[in-house]
Amino acid sequence: MTTYTVTRRRSVGVWWLALSAAAIAVYAPLPYLTGSLEQIASDGTGLAEHYLKQPDWVRVAMYLHIVFSGVALLLSPAQLSARIRARAPGVHRVVGRITLTAMVVGGLGGLALAPYGYEGVPGALGFGLLAILSVVFPLLGLRAVRAGRIAEHRRWMIRAFALIYAGVTLRVWMIVLTAAGLEFDEGYPLMPFGCWVPNLLVAELVLRRRG
Repeated sequence: MTTYTVTRRRSVGVWWLALSAAAIAVYAPLPYLTGSLEQIASDGTGLAEHYLKQPDWVRVAMYLHIVFSGVALLLSPAQLSARIRARAPGVHRVVGRITLTAMVVGGLGGLALAPYGYEGVPGALGFGLLAILSVVFPLLGLRAVRAGRIAEHRRWMIRAFALIYAGVTLRVWMIVLTAAGLEFDEGYPLMPFGCWVPNLLVAELVLRRRG
């Protein structure tokens, strides 16, 4: 395989990550920002009807999770760009602070949601662990960069992005499972682990190849 082919494939992969992340970052929060939970739940599908029955503070946590995780998902691909880091390091630092804050707040919102999820105990375990790691990884990245360990910082933030990208993976899996004939109630219980564990494994593989 030529260097050109490898570079081209890598470029296509980066663009796919960026565009898919941006699409979901805008698409997922939009119904919750433009309509009430009651309106979203009126069609009787998805998760809105379930969370409509939860305490007010759980719904607040849901909105925090949706909005802040969306912000983190939208901004993260640019933060991983070596070109942007080299050309505009100041912008990288400012946007990095925003992204890291959004990751942590979104993760805390997800952690509060996990015990009240639609999927019961498997959801509490899977999404709960995802939420914890979504807080821990960015904070480890922050600690590393403050100590001047830039390479370690980048590794932690790649892992953190892999977790945030679960928002995309979840929806891709649901499309695949629906196309395979599964109803929402049948497919969604697979998501508490299925939406993020593969992402993290791929991230670790990439990091190992880089050395």
